[in-house]
Amino acid sequence: MTSLPRLLRFFLVFILLLLAADGGAQEKVTLSGYLRDSATGESVIGGTLSMGRAARSVTTNAYGFFSITVDTGAYTITLSHVSYVSRQLALHLHASADTVLLLSPKQAALSEVVVYSRRKDANVRTAQMGKVDLSIAQIKNIPAFLGEVDILKTIQLLPGVRNAGEGNAGFYVRGGGPDQNLILLDDAVVYNSGHLFGFFSIFNSDAIKNVSLVKGGMPAQYGGRLSSVVDVAMKDGNTNQFGAEGGIGLIASRLSLQGPIKKDKASFMLSGRRTYIDVLAKPFISKSSNAYGSGYYFYDLNAKVNYRFSPRDRLYLSGYFGRDVFAFRNNKRSFAADIPWGNSTATLRWNHVFGPKLFANATMVYNDYHFSFSAAQNNFQVKLASGIKDGTAKVDFDLYPTTRHRMKFGGLSTFHKFIPNVISGKQDSVVFSPANADLKQAIENALYVQDDWDITDKWKLAYGLRWSAFTQVGPYRKYLRDADGNKIDSTIYKQWEAIKGYNGLEPRATLRYAIDDATSLKASVTRNLQYIHLVSNAGTTLPTDLWVPSTYRVKPQVSWQYAAGLFRNFHDNTWESSVEVYYKDMRNQIEFEEGYQPNVGDPEEHFVFGKGWSYGTELYINKARGRFTGWLGYTLSWTWRRFAQLNAGETFPAKYDRRHDLSLVGTYEINRKWKVGSVFVYGTGNATSLPERFYIVSGVLTQEFGKLNSYRLAPYHRLDLSATYTPQHSKPKKVQSYWVFSIYNAYGRLNPYFLYFDQEGSPFDGSLKVEARQVSLFPILPSVTWNFKF
Repeated sequence: MTSLPRLLRFFLVFILLLLAADGGAQEKVTLSGYLRDSATGESVIGGTLSMGRAARSVTTNAYGFFSITVDTGAYTITLSHVSYVSRQLALHLHASADTVLLLSPKQAALSEVVVYSRRKDANVRTAQMGKVDLSIAQIKNIPAFLGEVDILKTIQLLPGVRNAGEGNAGFYVRGGGPDQNLILLDDAVVYNSGHLFGFFSIFNSDAIKNVSLVKGGMPAQYGGRLSSVVDVAMKDGNTNQFGAEGGIGLIASRLSLQGPIKKDKASFMLSGRRTYIDVLAKPFISKSSNAYGSGYYFYDLNAKVNYRFSPRDRLYLSGYFGRDVFAFRNNKRSFAADIPWGNSTATLRWNHVFGPKLFANATMVYNDYHFSFSAAQNNFQVKLASGIKDGTAKVDFDLYPTTRHRMKFGGLSTFHKFIPNVISGKQDSVVFSPANADLKQAIENALYVQDDWDITDKWKLAYGLRWSAFTQVGPYRKYLRDADGNKIDSTIYKQWEAIKGYNGLEPRATLRYAIDDATSLKASVTRNLQYIHLVSNAGTTLPTDLWVPSTYRVKPQVSWQYAAGLFRNFHDNTWESSVEVYYKDMRNQIEFEEGYQPNVGDPEEHFVFGKGWSYGTELYINKARGRFTGWLGYTLSWTWRRFAQLNAGETFPAKYDRRHDLSLVGTYEINRKWKVGSVFVYGTGNATSLPERFYIVSGVLTQEFGKLNSYRLAPYHRLDLSATYTPQHSKPKKVQSYWVFSIYNAYGRLNPYFLYFDQEGSPFDGSLKVEARQVSLFPILPSVTWNFKF
């Protein structure tokens, strides 16, 4: 800890020396302000402001703010964003100025289709590696599972990202596990991103403005996970006029409302979604049926309000509330079970502009993930609950000291409360509460500084340093056990008393060299620490999974990732391409011990620890503009694990190891009425463990498993198709609508979900046969959705 101030001082002094060396004698002026959507007043994230004569440019931040410092004089300023019509302004800058600039959105009738919401040549010009900004408009053009537009399933189609299984919203990035992805919704961490056990994500596309994926070269403002960041921003709400949009599909409907509370000052956005299979099925289930009262549904609610107090101050309040509710009834046996689970988040943010070169955002976040199971039969009742709650305070600054430097710095503090499997029950008047695992609490802190430095026109460097710390705190009782696991003594920790702490530095750097205007080379190195963990036997984050903190027994996960790539654009940036190679080293990886079965005890008593590594090559070719758009993504990769207590200490492939992963995505605008899309995916089968020998022991069939993950399921491949019909009217109508027809798994591929072994005959007469059977989930699934907007 004594070296921390010295290292941070050295890093800050180094940056200040660079800033001093970058200064010049000529008089400078600063143009700052916001870039906004002229139709809705929404901030434009990732828009570019270029100063023609000086060949300098700046990109707007997450709130649409920009600042650029240049010499005094006359300039032609170009405003650009792929989702908007470019605009040029002639300005004579003789003094610093503060302004609001507007861009007009491209209309749906235009032939050009937006793929990514960023500047045209960002693929080669920026120093950032492994970052993709997704356009909601393009996500809606891609065939969707049962008609439900899903941003996480779209992310799975990018190179380096693989899905967690058939129809699943879970994903793995460059060999990392599902818990190693930091998923944010308006700065709030989302701990369970799936509905229906992962088949749908929690994100309602009508409420989302922007989605960013960072899978390599993670900037210093992000931390707490090893593999990736998915940063999702909700819409702010239209400040100019009231509007509504929604859709009615086969399994769910949604409705979004937005509009001004006070024009040009305050606005709101409210969006809801709910499935209704339970409502449609209820009239067809007889009240005398054993299953009457059973059902399943999920719902989401997104809400956001904002108020601009002054040109320098703006307040945002946003929230998300979502639940899955499953109920099972067996009236014949007087049995009832209810399983609700879901996320709740609330985010309060205050933007303040201190001056033309300094922008600040202060944030307070509350989030709560809760899972509950309750069952009753006759006079017996049992209840199981688990979850995690967070409270976070953070502050972030954007500093634009010179034209060549764009800095971010800030810090955060989070209080975590981990709720293990807490079980209780009741039999008549007798209440029982067994020795459940204790609650665990922890405090996580971080400080960071990041600088994007345009060294020359050819060289760019994005570098940063993050310091993070994590401390498990009381109240807590730590037990001392004998060789047989029996408790023989304990230590009691009081409220806020430190039990065990960890801290470390996380350096980040990405370097870009521009070979020419259309070609660049990039390389990056990042170190990440992860203090909270999800240990699961499943392929995605199921509601029953538990998040656990780093403790005196569980160390933080640590990774180093190295990447390099060649980036090349063609035909005036219409085509983008890249080839990236990466290597990731991961330490303190966690798995359950062999033979573990879930129980109400402390799960960390059954953890084993090891290391992992992954490496691979990613190819990406993207047609970004025109009537035909789409991309090809291919990944060749290896992911390995080694645990002393697993697989006899030998190296084994991770369950998410996939040698080949291919995605082909295309959309074509036939005319103003019709647009078609397709997705083809292919992937090597999942690694799995299977029994190799069967024995009869005391008349019972017993199996002996082979080495861990030594077998492969059959390859996974699937074709999805969609067609969008937008009626055209001779006169404009207040209500605009369109139909989306889609087919999931068009050629009916029976992809493996899991294998099981079935037995026929008797071992006593020699007729016993044991056969492996494959379970597949989805055949051809057609769907239709009607969408509207007014």
